[in-house]
Amino acid sequence: MPKASEAYEKIVLSLKKRKSAVTTADVCSATALPLSTVRELLPKAADEYQAHLQVTQSGEILYTFPSGFKSRYRGFKAVFGRVFKKSAAVIRKILVFLFKVWTMVMLIGYFIFFLLLAIASVLLSIAARSSDKGGSGSSGSFSFGLFDLLFRVWFFTEITRPNNYDYRCVKREKREKRPMHKAVFSFIFGEGDPNKTWEEQKNKALITYIQENRGVISLAEYMAFTGENSLEAEETILSFCSKFSGSPEVTEEGTIVYCFSDLLLKSDSKKSNELLPPIKRLKRFSVNTKKMNVAFILINAVNLIFGTYFLFNSYTAGHLITELQYQAASYLYAFTHVLLGIITPDPVSIIRVVLGVIPVLFSVLFWLIPAVRACTEKKENEETKLSNLKQFGFSRIWASPLAVKINNLIPKIEECRPKNLSDAGDRIIKDIGAISGPEIEKTENEEIIYSFKELSKEKQALEKYRNSRDLSGLQLGTTVFDTEE
Repeated sequence: MPKASEAYEKIVLSLKKRKSAVTTADVCSATALPLSTVRELLPKAADEYQAHLQVTQSGEILYTFPSGFKSRYRGFKAVFGRVFKKSAAVIRKILVFLFKVWTMVMLIGYFIFFLLLAIASVLLSIAARSSDKGGSGSSGSFSFGLFDLLFRVWFFTEITRPNNYDYRCVKREKREKRPMHKAVFSFIFGEGDPNKTWEEQKNKALITYIQENRGVISLAEYMAFTGENSLEAEETILSFCSKFSGSPEVTEEGTIVYCFSDLLLKSDSKKSNELLPPIKRLKRFSVNTKKMNVAFILINAVNLIFGTYFLFNSYTAGHLITELQYQAASYLYAFTHVLLGIITPDPVSIIRVVLGVIPVLFSVLFWLIPAVRACTEKKENEETKLSNLKQFGFSRIWASPLAVKINNLIPKIEECRPKNLSDAGDRIIKDIGAISGPEIEKTENEEIIYSFKELSKEKQALEKYRNSRDLSGLQLGTTVFDTEE
């Protein structure tokens, strides 16, 4: 249930999209908000935007907005409220943008800084060695650790590697790439929940379906929209009834149906083509290319190596005071110590925190967050596939309850194909069988066919009940009062 302010904004937005008169049922269909919420907030929108009201013979109110959607509320408080709301939205976008930029700076910034620091130390060490050609320099030069040796091998390999790139292709690829801060953010946090609005879309489709089918729906039809089993559907359909003024009824044949008469009081008589339930989308780890994600992993690995190196040496080598200590220390650490010693009396603390703790923690989180997310998203995607498959299977069985084959219940789209298709198909039959036991027969090819005869009878009883409903009292009728006159 959205907050009152969010619900009000939804209602206003739906009104702005419509040019004709609307009723509470129209707004409810467009927003999927509960009827009670719409009835409470629609008059508020009518007051703020100076709507014209028309009362029909059925007693239903039609709302029109001939003057547009310029708020009639004036004064400092009203203006300040609107400005504050827009400013808050802008500030939020700015903060999100800055956070994305910060993650990019942490990753790329540290990588470039570490490489520049290492290159400078290598060049300086080469200069120091060349000045000691006489052989006596071995006692006065710095010692070189394994880390420095490995880096030099990598460095000289890189600068001597032949360049065979086609710069025209590189230039074309750059134009197609996403902004770097968005790519880094996508690798760490993904692209968000693609099914954030699925519940709202499902309710909209469900309301439209009910309106197009004379205000009546059965439990099996409801299951086809939600993908829920019979027990779950029985609970949620009662909640749906409370939100949209529905009530259970019993047909002459004893079939329970759910009637939503208030949803039929709409001014829009145009038929809708969107009567099918939406399927859930699968979560993607990232929209980046595989090559780009691998590059981020390698860059982060370099940052982790350098950060660990500086953190380790800050504790083992610590403060370098005497020349003997400088000779015993790793050259890169000694060079960094001297460089930072020019600007601060305590270079060790800077090395330990800024070049050690911070990049190590960031690098660990840079790998840990996507790793955990990949595991959880994999599980969620399997649940999504099963839910989509059940939706599809239930709707297929409801459409043709007789002579059902499991293979016909499984579509080829990836969103509806969980790992174990055989068990998923059996699950569909079992869930539908809870409300209508099937008759089972085998063909000559040992293929099993299910016939839901009770479900077929329920479908016939539902259609009979729909056609027998007297909807004369659920028509708006002519206008008997208009505030504009």
